[in-house]
Amino acid sequence: MNNSSSNILREEELGNWRKSHYSSEINPSLEGKSVIIMGWISSIRDHGNIQFIMLRDKDGDTQIIAKKGQCPDLVYEQVLQLKEHTSLGVNGKVISQRKAPNGIEIIPLELKVFSIPIQAPPFMVQNRNPAGIDTRLDFRAIDLRRKYLQDIFIIRNNILKYIRNFLSNEKFIEVNTPKIIATASEGGTALFPIFYYEREAFLAQSPQIYKEQLTMAFEKVFEIGPIFRAEPSRTNRHLSEATSIDIESAFVDYNDIMVLLEKMIQFIIKSLSEDDNIKNSPELDIDPKKINDNNKSFPRLKYSELIERFRNIGEKVRWGDDISPQLIKKLDDDRLNNNFYFITDWPTAAKPFYVKENQDDSKICESFDLMYGSLEISSGSTRISNKEILIDRMKKKGLNLKSFDYHLRIFSYGVPPHAGCGIGLERLLMTLTKIDNIRDAILYPRDIDRLAP
Repeated sequence: MNNSSSNILREEELGNWRKSHYSSEINPSLEGKSVIIMGWISSIRDHGNIQFIMLRDKDGDTQIIAKKGQCPDLVYEQVLQLKEHTSLGVNGKVISQRKAPNGIEIIPLELKVFSIPIQAPPFMVQNRNPAGIDTRLDFRAIDLRRKYLQDIFIIRNNILKYIRNFLSNEKFIEVNTPKIIATASEGGTALFPIFYYEREAFLAQSPQIYKEQLTMAFEKVFEIGPIFRAEPSRTNRHLSEATSIDIESAFVDYNDIMVLLEKMIQFIIKSLSEDDNIKNSPELDIDPKKINDNNKSFPRLKYSELIERFRNIGEKVRWGDDISPQLIKKLDDDRLNNNFYFITDWPTAAKPFYVKENQDDSKICESFDLMYGSLEISSGSTRISNKEILIDRMKKKGLNLKSFDYHLRIFSYGVPPHAGCGIGLERLLMTLTKIDNIRDAILYPRDIDRLAP
């Protein structure tokens, strides 16, 4: 970092300056033309009488070259005092430079400093793994200046765009349901209670009840929004607040939803393979073409089949037990390693109250989990559409029927057969980008230990 004998830098207002180009828009065709670019300084290199500055905006880096005698003296002296992370505007001339980003450099003719850092951040943003994740999360806005993370969240944005395009083409409509609810939508106790005026309420575990009801009017609905799970887990795959992609459709069963999910995942992979952010970010180390063969269906394995296989390799598991990631990893099966696959026909007792039983065997239900390796990505099922059967199931689960009166009354008015699923966006992003920790798949994670920033 360079320092001059006198401080000639001062923070200025934006005034009438406006960005003329983003970094991605500047190329050799603009040779000799003046541009105004704005961003933050990601690095500074001192080569004697030549100073190289990397100015980063939302699209990437632009190299600023300040050479003594080539740019105005005042500008050169200002450059000598610049620091990394400075928020900066540059009015300059474009010159071709094959080795520079986008094949150009900018000779600065005028600078406008918007904000000067008071101190250096606790880690280097140029490194892929600059510090422990908790340190990074404490300074998340700075952490997100790393190109590695920026690319991940651009891909996250694009995945959401692909999902919306796909479901729209499948004639689904997007809905928004309440996140403050009167009772557990999934049953169980993993709820965050809140005070709602003079009553107790909860943050929604899922939009399950509402999306089921909405199939009565719209047939095919989906929602992308937050869900809240009060599960005290400290793993690299659990969050207390996550983003769920919820899908519900009338006049279908769980087999139809599995086909839909398969098509959607394949569409996402195909779209990612054409994503410039992947092609231009070797740090991500992503090859979507290696994630399942787009021309092949996802394998379907029944729960009972897996239990038998675990027993055959000496694992002491009982029918009805959950299938843990540790158990999955013990199976030597290429279909389960770096691929998507379904586990189907789970024990009825292991699934929520709204899941429909198999007509021939009430011990199992029309349900599935979509897996990638040992990671659960989605869970879905055929839903119960008969009121009396639903009431009976809720009683067996020990649920308070009065708490669900607002839902049960709807079942007196012709609920269609329906099915659906919920997909964890962060887990899907982990799978597609090879993220090790789910907290790097969400901007500001919430877990058992973190409520800020």
